Amino acid sequence: MTKKTSSGRPLFVRLKTSRGRTTSSQKWLLRQLNDPYIQKAKVAGYRSRAAYKLIEINDKFKILKPGSRVVDLGAAPGGWTQVTLEHIGAKGQVVGVDLTPIEPLMGAHLICGDFCDPQVVEQLKTTLMGSAHVVLSDMAASSTGHTQTDHIRIMALAEEAFAFAQEVLEKGGSFVVKVLRGGTEKELLGLLKKHFEKVSHYKPPASRSDSAEMYVVAIGFRP
Repeated sequence: MTKKTSSGRPLFVRLKTSRGRTTSSQKWLLRQLNDPYIQKAKVAGYRSRAAYKLIEINDKFKILKPGSRVVDLGAAPGGWTQVTLEHIGAKGQVVGVDLTPIEPLMGAHLICGDFCDPQVVEQLKTTLMGSAHVVLSDMAASSTGHTQTDHIRIMALAEEAFAFAQEVLEKGGSFVVKVLRGGTEKELLGLLKKHFEKVSHYKPPASRSDSAEMYVVAIGFRP
């Protein structure tokens, strides 16, 4: 349990020793130990702090409804899938996919595979029982450390996700996709505005302030 001050605020945890760690690894560990969303996720039983990003997105845009059919792209380790299951209930359906194997979650159909592989896409479509009400994409390519390259790679994934969403979303459906600030997302934004009634950029509070990530939320799909 996290210790708190008399005012109720969590105490800042400090490392007692570096134990041969590099400066960067020490900074990463300190951030992990003092991240309130990581602490909240552990208490709530979520598999990742990212669960709170979707909770905050849904609190604002109300995209997840009881009985919805949802596709979760880039689902590992399963935090977004957990939140989705909580909102759609027993009559809903969620299909998740990721390159990384995902531990089973009761009520979810989870696929391990490359979303950019046409066979995996067909497996997703076959598993989905009808058209989707919501397509979620928290996909991100592994970081290269080169800002421009990382931006291009994540935007390529976002465009793949949008192409898939166009094929499976039913009229009035919603699409949420992670992007990075940097300019290219304006092109994707223009495309989305042609196919959705409302398109918004949103950076949930759970998204770290020093991260360039943000989300595009598109509502009211027009086939």
